[in-house]
Amino acid sequence: MTLKINDIAPDFTQDSTQGPIHFHEWLGDSWGLFFSHPKDFTPVCTTELGEVARLKPEFDKRGVKVIGLSVDPADNHARWADDIRETQGHAPNFPMIADTDLSVSKLYGMLPAETGDSSEGRTAADNATVRNVFVIGPDRKIKLVLVYPMTTGRNFDEILRVIDSLQLTSQHRVATPVNWRSGDDVIIVPAVSDEEARSLFADWVAHKPYLRTTKQPGKQPG
Repeated sequence: MTLKINDIAPDFTQDSTQGPIHFHEWLGDSWGLFFSHPKDFTPVCTTELGEVARLKPEFDKRGVKVIGLSVDPADNHARWADDIRETQGHAPNFPMIADTDLSVSKLYGMLPAETGDSSEGRTAADNATVRNVFVIGPDRKIKLVLVYPMTTGRNFDEILRVIDSLQLTSQHRVATPVNWRSGDDVIIVPAVSDEEARSLFADWVAHKPYLRTTKQPGKQPG
């Protein structure tokens, strides 16, 4: 199954470092960041987990719950956490799913359905496709899907930037332009007529009939 933007994030119940997790119940009405790893004790993932732990206050500030997944048992995750703390300065401070039967990886389209039902004996290379990032909205729909190779560490500053855009554009009739960061000008979506724009936005510039920019709604000057 290939998951697409606006699909409902599949529900599951699976063991984790914080005990069994029923995903939709755990998520509640919050935004969610779900990111996956092909194997414990892998170098690139070690750096990523430490970075997400460091950035967790930024996710908390945005009302985003963070959850990871790795294709290994929960006791392995706990031992790996010690290495992550030692080498990165931060240990995971969020639950890590223990996908030992590969069911969640298959449910989210990260492994083929015909893959076996045990992580035992599998290498990181066998699970190389379990390197996804999903951002999930309060409506439990998938808002973003990113897939990374094992050799390229993920950029979580970019993921925070995308979350800022997703949250802004879910509340206002705007889109964000290339390289946008919070506080920059935004684009008025084409579905908003000029007449509506005059009532919705204090000031805006029409560069082309289809390209109109305005100040970020709700952002205080300075």
